[in-house]
Amino acid sequence: MKGYIHSIETFGTVDGPGVRYVVFTQGCPMRCQYCHNPDTWEPSVGEMKDVDEIIDDYEKYKPYLTGGGITVTGGEPMMQIDFLTELFKKAREKDIHTCLDTSGIMFNEENEEYVKKVDELMKYTCLVMLDIKHIDDEEHKKLTGHSNKNILAFARYLNRKGVSVWIRHVTVPGITYNKEYLMRLGEFLAELKNMEALDVLPYHTMGVPKYESLGMEYPLKGVEPLDKSEALKARNIIIYGRQKRLEEMEREKKIN
Repeated sequence: MKGYIHSIETFGTVDGPGVRYVVFTQGCPMRCQYCHNPDTWEPSVGEMKDVDEIIDDYEKYKPYLTGGGITVTGGEPMMQIDFLTELFKKAREKDIHTCLDTSGIMFNEENEEYVKKVDELMKYTCLVMLDIKHIDDEEHKKLTGHSNKNILAFARYLNRKGVSVWIRHVTVPGITYNKEYLMRLGEFLAELKNMEALDVLPYHTMGVPKYESLGMEYPLKGVEPLDKSEALKARNIIIYGRQKRLEEMEREKKIN
């Protein structure tokens, strides 16, 4: 089976555990205002690559991928779920660690056939890196053009399935860098017993030159990058909100 691929990175160090072979798929329904890969938005374009071709290429770099494996990111990989499932299945047959970097936007728990496909994919997925863009639904729509309901539903689905999850959240001045929203995100994360890590990333403007080269206007023009120290403060607020909610849940359990 073939999939539409934007690019491949053979030495990824921020895309899951260890040093990883990173496949960037083509196509994404969201239009995140801070996206630094707008050239991955358009579906059904890019280079078509076969699953076996990717696995064979991975094997060439395997000696250098210390403690790593294959990460599929995008774009939005779950737009090509059949291709993704076959790739992960063949990777697991070779004992290759698989990581899915996704926004979860494609998840639709009301579509039984789609959920069955996700169930199959999860059989071969070692880790999901889930990017929660904004905890507030209305603000999420402003930021990405879509509701966050499918994303939060996917997070709960992964929790029920016991799939290991790393949560990612980008802190943007004036948008997500807000104490109320950060607390609410922490409270939501208290529901997830499968969360193994929380990466709170500072907003940056490294994608601006790409917009300029594509002749596109950058949506957050004028928004200054966030300092790493501020991102750490944001993470601490999320952790505090999560811990506070966990304590509340424990008290509620004792009462009931």
